[in-house]
Amino acid sequence: MNPPVATAEGAAHRQTMRAGLVFAILAATGFSLKSVIVKYAYAWQVDPITFLTLRNFFALPLLLWVALREWPLQAGRPLSRRGWLAIGVLGILGGYLSGIADYTGLRYISAALERLVLFTYPTFTLILGALFLGQRIGWREVGTCVLCYLGIAAAFVQDLRGGTDTATVWTGGAYVLCAAMTYAMYLTGTNRMVSVVRPALLTVLTLLVAVGAMLLHFTFTRPWSGMLQPWPVYAYAFLVAWFCTVLPSMALSAAIHRIGSGRSALIGTLGPPFTIALGWVTLGDPFSWWQLAGCGLVLAGVLLIGRSR
Repeated sequence: MNPPVATAEGAAHRQTMRAGLVFAILAATGFSLKSVIVKYAYAWQVDPITFLTLRNFFALPLLLWVALREWPLQAGRPLSRRGWLAIGVLGILGGYLSGIADYTGLRYISAALERLVLFTYPTFTLILGALFLGQRIGWREVGTCVLCYLGIAAAFVQDLRGGTDTATVWTGGAYVLCAAMTYAMYLTGTNRMVSVVRPALLTVLTLLVAVGAMLLHFTFTRPWSGMLQPWPVYAYAFLVAWFCTVLPSMALSAAIHRIGSGRSALIGTLGPPFTIALGWVTLGDPFSWWQLAGCGLVLAGVLLIGRSR
């Protein structure tokens, strides 16, 4: 009688793994599309703050629906005042500050370079872990950082060879590097919060904090007449809100639940090559061996840090 049970358990396990794989691929694809879609929106002369605010307006209904669905499942673990404060800080870091820095950087550099620079966040997570969590950095971790930053240097060469002004490339790269740093801070904090808050609910609550902060930012820095934009800007903001922010975040959470964070991160390395290829096809971004080498070095660094942890 045991073989049929074992077979049923094996089939259920394979189905779970396949579902996790699909969710991880969907998350990587959605996150990668963001850079290209934002580039199309900027062609309509919308500024990053206005576009982020529009994105948040479109994302808000979906976020509230997910929060209402997840909240009853959290009932057995009430949040303390300190827990709510941590969620507020994480939302400011991971959604608000990181978003502003990332979207501002995209005004200056190509979608491919932005994705590669942003993908260095695991190295910052490693450094933060060593500074604040007592984690040891060995030669493997040092090699990870070297590979990632050599890859970024190669990608910078591509943008500079493409005729972009040097100051513009450095400015955009600095903004996106700040986005990677703040996102790493967010990840470091969420790793300590998942034992207190359900992962999906934690993601949604931090995004809601970011939405509120962005709306306040727009209120105090822009006239509300600035929300009147051509219809393509609204369409791009909707696409980024649903298919490049909320749904990929939920898909990633589902993937981690089914196949673990290690496998999900490994599949996430599909992101930069996908963005490079999409930028080349749709935006006419240049494609060269420098760019390919930079992508390979960054991905090698990310894979190395994944094996070391």
